Amino acid sequence: MTVPTKDTPSGAGQDPEKRRQILAGARAVFLERGFDAASMGDIARAAGVSKGTLYVYFEDKVDLFASLVTSECNETAERLFVLDANEPDVEAALMKLGVSFVEAMLRPSHVATVRTVIAIAEKFPEIGLRFLDAGPDSGIRRLSAFLKAKVQQGQLDIEDTDAAASQFLSLAKDTILAPALFGAAASIQRAQMEKVVTRAVRLFMKVYGVRREPALAPADTACKVEG
Repeated sequence: MTVPTKDTPSGAGQDPEKRRQILAGARAVFLERGFDAASMGDIARAAGVSKGTLYVYFEDKVDLFASLVTSECNETAERLFVLDANEPDVEAALMKLGVSFVEAMLRPSHVATVRTVIAIAEKFPEIGLRFLDAGPDSGIRRLSAFLKAKVQQGQLDIEDTDAAASQFLSLAKDTILAPALFGAAASIQRAQMEKVVTRAVRLFMKVYGVRREPALAPADTACKVEG
């Protein structure tokens, strides 16, 4: 089965409003019942469309779930990764992004989606691949573009901005995402998130920040006259 990209909707249906209507119904059913227990009939009823209409827009349940995951990841990336290349304060930009990124990772709907994708990715690898492209890889690409601009402006010294973007996002969610996936999201406080992200920013800048040489004191050119 060919995996459609995030920009290539499957099925013949091209009405964006109808597509959003179906995805909204699918979201409710998948969150309530999980992937395995959800049926196309359940989703059609929740979306207020016929089962035939469902298959006009999506090939099957796998395609529908993958499209839902892709849509939600795209929306999250577009909302979070709004980075101004002209922002002079790199640390402030990374701090703001890091906290927003971690908050998004802790949303119950996102945690549920990640758990489901992990559970079914071996059986349905196309779902895992589409999640990876629209989610983690999309965030890396967007942050990498910002980092490239900062390298060109002389504020950062990075050879591989894709790798550096991945490293920052990993550091920002370190010690936070794993506990959330295993049921401890409620115990994670904002102060902890800010502490982790602050550490991530400091480590990142220590490795990739351009080191400025301290300005030398002007030489004393005055001639001393010995008496």
